[in-house]
Amino acid sequence: MNLLDENFPEDQRPLLKDWHIAFRQIGRELASSGTKDTDIIPLLHRQRRVTFFTLDRDFFQPSLCHTSYGLVFLDVRADDAAYFARRFLRHARFSNTARRMGVVARVHHEGIHFWLRNRDAIQSVGWPA
Repeated sequence: MNLLDENFPEDQRPLLKDWHIAFRQIGRELASSGTKDTDIIPLLHRQRRVTFFTLDRDFFQPSLCHTSYGLVFLDVRADDAAYFARRFLRHARFSNTARRMGVVARVHHEGIHFWLRNRDAIQSVGWPA
């Protein structure tokens, strides 16, 4: 399941739907509006194999790596959030749910920086040509 943070731009949701990317959003389909950041990690633990997309830099921490979810910090303009969420999901390194579990990623124009569970060093991959 792809889960959008409450801060995911409203005008980006239709783009994901048009691209047939299934998602739910905090404050709409899951949890209540105004859910605090501190309550999101416990919420992710209660879900099954979820990839969480946010524009909130606070979630880009290696300590948040966990095998039951993936965290994706979209470090892009709000107007580009859906486009880069789609690029991330299509990237060969993250193209299926199993490959996203245990990952905390920062997605940006130059590529993806990410931590993996039980690995100390940050890793990076570029966008395919």
